[in-house]
Amino acid sequence: MTGNSIITSLSAAADIMLPRYCIVCGRRLYLREKFICIYCLADFPFTYNWNMPRNRMADRLNAMIQRWAEDIDEWRAFYRGRHERYAYAAALFMYRGDASYKNIPRRLKYHGDIAAGRFFGRILGARVAMSTHFKDADIVIPVPLYWKRRWDRGYNQAEIIAREVASACGAAMRTDILVRNRRTRSQTRLNIEEKEKNVRGAFSVRLAAELLPKAVHILLVDDVFTTGATTYACFLALRRYYGPETRISVVTLACVDNG
Repeated sequence: MTGNSIITSLSAAADIMLPRYCIVCGRRLYLREKFICIYCLADFPFTYNWNMPRNRMADRLNAMIQRWAEDIDEWRAFYRGRHERYAYAAALFMYRGDASYKNIPRRLKYHGDIAAGRFFGRILGARVAMSTHFKDADIVIPVPLYWKRRWDRGYNQAEIIAREVASACGAAMRTDILVRNRRTRSQTRLNIEEKEKNVRGAFSVRLAAELLPKAVHILLVDDVFTTGATTYACFLALRRYYGPETRISVVTLACVDNG
């Protein structure tokens, strides 16, 4: 018996004793299926917006950035005639609130399924890495958790995804640049205005300006993009130190389709 057949036999035996189920629909998985069944994979709601520099997700983010860049006197002085470049944004898949695909980020965030997070993070990373408009990304920064929440959970779900994206892109993974200053309320039940207010000023850069690495293109990584309020707050914290010559974009595992 070859090594591969031994591994296959052991995997089959393990599946009998400890059956695995599809994250999305709950069907029992076949031997060669991982985390998601072939039926849910066939209907997977890929966004394909890693191939589209302008898309609905990116437009949402850029609308907030443009409003800030034009309306606040502090930032008019900061730009000094320079212009904010369009921030790219991409998610692996899109779902509505009642869709079972939301179980993917929930499984990572609330049930500690780090292996599933890495699996889907690798799929996301592979697509971002082959994108022409993300190819110059040189720093990947996960959206940080407040220290107490990270302590309670034991990990940061955004960091699990970001590590896979950084590896695929050949970019530096940096968890020492951004910090969350305070614990914010859960965003789940808040409206757009409440979400933006909830995370306003919640993030800051922890390193002194002279210690910050130079960057051409920073990717902010989170698990889910809903209104964009959280990644927008992170953008503002970074933009205080990085001028508009450094592009700051957003990559997430999922994006909520608000219609």
